[in-house]
Amino acid sequence: MQIHGLNKTTLLDYPEHVAATVFTGGCNFRCPFCHNKDLVLNPSGQPMFKEEEVLAFLKKRKGIITGVCVTGGEPTLQPDLKEFLRKVKDIGLNVKLDTNGYRPEVLIELVESRLVDYVAMDIKSSKAGYIVATGCEYMNKFDVNNIEKSIAYLMQNKIPYEFRTTIVKELHTEKEIEEIGNWIKGCKSYFLQSYEENENVIERGFHACSKEKMIEFLEILKQYIDNVQLRGITI
Repeated sequence: MQIHGLNKTTLLDYPEHVAATVFTGGCNFRCPFCHNKDLVLNPSGQPMFKEEEVLAFLKKRKGIITGVCVTGGEPTLQPDLKEFLRKVKDIGLNVKLDTNGYRPEVLIELVESRLVDYVAMDIKSSKAGYIVATGCEYMNKFDVNNIEKSIAYLMQNKIPYEFRTTIVKELHTEKEIEEIGNWIKGCKSYFLQSYEENENVIERGFHACSKEKMIEFLEILKQYIDNVQLRGITI
């Protein structure tokens, strides 16, 4: 599997677990506010970690870490993801998958095969705003139904999951937030996190919303979702 990064210990990436985070290369989206530019646009130019070395590290650290977060890029693009996750599970570690949800067939197969214990799926925008928020104008055909299939599957509550949105001032309005809330109404948990500008974003020039605006968005969403929270912002 194409592994381009390894965070050996994190208390943040996997709820209720001390975890390691594995970064895969490549993505089918081009979200302009993405802060993993090199992984998305130039994965072949990034250092590679041998799968055997990563697995040996995870085995050695078992007992200190209890979980592995697999993120990217977009992990579901990896043709050998299933086999890698099986090896992680064989070590005895829990697996969290970060995904954009555009390959629902892969997500469903991994969950049904019991290779994933927790899923965090990004909700980039409302249905109407998705193609702009994901930078997918380059695709011949962007099919938001793929996102809907992943949402619908996770909302069957077969596995613990969360939805999350990175809020960008230039992309998310009250109308967008209202439409997202109605779209994922009744979901188990939803987190809003604020955009942060850095040198690794695909396109510079975006901005975070104010704390007051984030709280306003939170109140809108509470009409639709019982468990909606701001991540990284103290009210």
